[in-house]
Amino acid sequence: MLRLGERCTAVRGPLICPAADGPRLTLIEDGLITLDAAGHINSVGPAPADCAEPVTAPGAVWLPGFVDTHVHQPQTRIIGSGTGPLLAWLERSVFPEEARLADPEYAAEVTDEFIDALIAHGTTTSVVYGSSLPPATDALFAALAEAGLRADVGLTLMDQGCPPPVCVPDAVAQAASEALVERWHGHDGDRLRFVITPRFALSCSRAQMRAAGDLAEKHGLWVQTHIAENAAELKAVAQAFPEARDYLAVYADHGLAGPRTILAHCIWFDDAAWDRVADLGCTVSHCPDSNFFLGSGAMDLAAPTARGVRVGLGSDVGAGRSFSMRQAAASAWDAARVRGVAVSAEALLWHATAGGAAACGRPEVGRLAAGLAGDLVAVDVPHYTLERGPKAVYEALAFRRDAEPVRHTVVQGRVLR
Repeated sequence: MLRLGERCTAVRGPLICPAADGPRLTLIEDGLITLDAAGHINSVGPAPADCAEPVTAPGAVWLPGFVDTHVHQPQTRIIGSGTGPLLAWLERSVFPEEARLADPEYAAEVTDEFIDALIAHGTTTSVVYGSSLPPATDALFAALAEAGLRADVGLTLMDQGCPPPVCVPDAVAQAASEALVERWHGHDGDRLRFVITPRFALSCSRAQMRAAGDLAEKHGLWVQTHIAENAAELKAVAQAFPEARDYLAVYADHGLAGPRTILAHCIWFDDAAWDRVADLGCTVSHCPDSNFFLGSGAMDLAAPTARGVRVGLGSDVGAGRSFSMRQAAASAWDAARVRGVAVSAEALLWHATAGGAAACGRPEVGRLAAGLAGDLVAVDVPHYTLERGPKAVYEALAFRRDAEPVRHTVVQGRVLR
């Protein structure tokens, strides 16, 4: 039995092991993982015939912790706010809620709920949009440090195109970003990292985007942003940046598009844009539930994967309606069907684990292998699925909309749930 807060040294049970080089999984029906005192995996394989270790979580399967490549902490309390398509939704729901994080007590409550939700759904690594308000983002880092989760967190950059309570001048935001890098980037053996986070082109001046690109280059930081999510947004960006070839060029022209850039949504890309994403080495966060909820469209998953572009899944809470990456996988299946794309539960679970880790530059997680971090989750499955083989197990994990939160969540060998 695992106890909250303890360090586990071994886990026995059915194991789902994602491949390192493509969307494949291996199911070990009776597997054993051993971990060292620092929470790294020592060994993974079938349990020996004389194994004395009892089954750790009967009725559950073990797999690497889920990776959410796109989630908004300030939007935790507005899940399900159906106030219109993207631009209207930002004005009516998002900006008023994000302004409330100026109250430290309110921000702390939201942060606690956010962290609890990640742990409950087995998200051990996340790429997070924090507040545009520096004190709230600093407090989020502190809470994540204490909770023990692995995360990349950004101060959301907005110096135009948003209400005054959440609009932060570029000079203030850049100074705050430098301070957050100094305090948090690389914390606890790189468990926490700072990521440059221009919300999207319409919320950032040219000067702010250029400064953000320079800061990313100076410190070797990752960048996350939104792109080509909504048809009206696409037109507005074209009008605001007439000198740019297209939306992707806006970021590329300001030093924000490269191998350390995570582009979220990417719905309204043509083949030429996808070719340039691949050429630039950018990665993609596929956020299908959010795209359905806001009526934005459905990304063509085959377009990036056929070009070798790294793709992770994103909950995109709060337009996304669940913190569960299993729900994100289910929505990705629906999006693929809408686009006429063939995809499997096996591939989608890979994108939610190893694929997501690759998409956000976290090679230490996402798989079960010696030397990697002991970030694990135990998920209950119906008792009969193991008897029906790997495909049934993968589909039970990915497609059950009524699935409960995970049984256990472990980060670096420490039991968080």
